[in-house]
Amino acid sequence: MGDYEQVVKDLRASYATGKTRSLQWRVAQLKAIIKLFEENESAIFEALFKDLHKNKAEAAIMETMLCVNDAVNAINNLNDWTKPEKVAKGAIYMMDNAYIMKEPLGVTLIIGAWNYPVQLTILPLIGAIAAGNCAVLKPSEMAEETARFLEEVVPKYLDNDCVRVINGGVKETTALLQVRFDHIFYTGNSVVGKIVMEAAAKYLTPVILELGGKSPVYVDKGTDLEIVARRLSWGKFCNAGQTCIAPDYVMCPKDIQEGLVEKVKSAIEEFYTKDPKSSDSYGRIINERHFQRLQRLKKGATAAYEGEDDEKERYIAPTVIPNVKLSDPIMQDEIFGPLMPIVPVTDHKEAIEIINGREKPLSLYVFTNNKSIGQEFRDRTSSGALLINDTVVHAGLTTLPFGGVGNSGIGSYHGKHSFNAFSHDKPVMEKSLALDQVNSMRYPPYTEKKLGWVKWLMAKKVKRQGFFSFMPFIAIGVIISMMFKIVGVGAETLEQKKNM
Repeated sequence: MGDYEQVVKDLRASYATGKTRSLQWRVAQLKAIIKLFEENESAIFEALFKDLHKNKAEAAIMETMLCVNDAVNAINNLNDWTKPEKVAKGAIYMMDNAYIMKEPLGVTLIIGAWNYPVQLTILPLIGAIAAGNCAVLKPSEMAEETARFLEEVVPKYLDNDCVRVINGGVKETTALLQVRFDHIFYTGNSVVGKIVMEAAAKYLTPVILELGGKSPVYVDKGTDLEIVARRLSWGKFCNAGQTCIAPDYVMCPKDIQEGLVEKVKSAIEEFYTKDPKSSDSYGRIINERHFQRLQRLKKGATAAYEGEDDEKERYIAPTVIPNVKLSDPIMQDEIFGPLMPIVPVTDHKEAIEIINGREKPLSLYVFTNNKSIGQEFRDRTSSGALLINDTVVHAGLTTLPFGGVGNSGIGSYHGKHSFNAFSHDKPVMEKSLALDQVNSMRYPPYTEKKLGWVKWLMAKKVKRQGFFSFMPFIAIGVIISMMFKIVGVGAETLEQKKNM
C-alpha cells in the first residue's frame, strides 16, 4: 500500500502544477492514444485472441475503433466542452456574471474489466484525460495478455507523470482501494461494485460503477423471426456471450417459441457454421472458473440446441434452452456466457411484470411491430437503456449515455458523457464591488419595505399553459399595433395641416 500511496502522491504533485488543465496537454495525450492504437493494432489483436479467442474484426469493431473514435471525438469537441456555460438569471442577479465551468476532479482510479479489456480500460481513460485529470489504470488481471500489453505499452505513449498503469490481482486492487482518490471508475459485477463503493465511502470519493445484470428480451408476435433471430444471436453469442449488455434471457409468447428456436439455430449455423468450435469468429470463456460456472448452469437443462464443450480449450458451444422457468438456476444470476434461456409468457404485459419484479437491468430489448407495445415497455419499466428491434448496438452511439440504474450501475459515460463523468460542474458568479447600495435591501436592519422589494425581485410565477400562455404576447402585439396606429394618425394629421 505504501508504494501505491507514493504513486498517488506523485500524481497529485503533477496535477498540482496545472499541466493537465491545459487543453494543449489534453489534446497531445489524446493524440498519443490514437497513435498507440495505430502503431500497435496487430499486437492488440494478438493479445485479445490469446485471452478470449476474439476475432480481429470483432476486436476492431467492439474494442479498438470505439477507443480511437472516442479520442478523435474528444479532440474535435474539447474547445466547446470546456467553454463556460452561461446560466439564466433573474432580476436580482441581472448585473452579475454567472456561469458553470467544467473542473477536473484530480487523481482518478480506473479499474477495467476482462471481457472487453481494451475498450473498458481505455474509454474511461479518454474521458479522464479530456477532462484534465491524472489517472491510475488497473487492467483486469484475468485478461492476462491484454493487461501485460497495457502495462508495457501505455507508458511509452502517455505522460508518465500523469498516467500510471498498475497490474495485479485481488491483493493489488484491494491495496489500491485503501488509498484516497478523487474519483473511482469501476467496470465489473455488482458484488465487487459494492466493495468498491464501500472503500470509496471511507473518503467520500465519488464513483461510477458500470455493472451488469440480467438484460431481458421480449419478442412479440407478428415480428419477422428470421431478422429477430439474427440480431438476437449476434448480440448473445458475440464474445461467447461475455458482454455486460448481452441479451441474458428471452421472453416470448409460447406459440412462437418453437419458430424462434428454429430461426436461432439457423442464425448460429450461418454465423459460426455447424461446428462453432472450428470458427475463427467464435470466442472462448475467459478462464476455468467461469467455464465450470457455466457448466453448472447448464446442468439438468434440456437444450433444444447445443454442442460438445471442451474444457481444455475453454469452449462452450452456443446453447438454446426453451421452456425455462423463473425458478431455474439459470435465471438467478447474470449468465455471462453463450447460454440462451427462453421463458414462455402469455403476452407483453406478463413480460413487463417479470422485468419489474427483478433488479433493474443494464439493457432491455424489445422486438415488436406494435408501437404501443414498445411505448408500454418504455413507460412502465426502468433500465439502463431500452433498445427496440435490435440488441447491443446502442452502446456504439456515443451521443447516448451508457450506464446502468439501481443494481446495474451508477453514472454513465461515452463521448461527451465521459468528459462530464470526470468533471465537476463548478458554479461561478462574478460580481462588481460598485453600486453596493443596490444590495442594501439584503442587509440588516430588515424592514417591511425591504421585504417588499425582495419579494418583488425574487418571486417566480408558474407559467400559464395553453392559449393563456400566449396572452402576454398578444397584449404586447395589441399595444404595438395601437402605437403604430397612433403614429400613423398623427402623421396623417400633420400632413393634412401642411397641405392647408
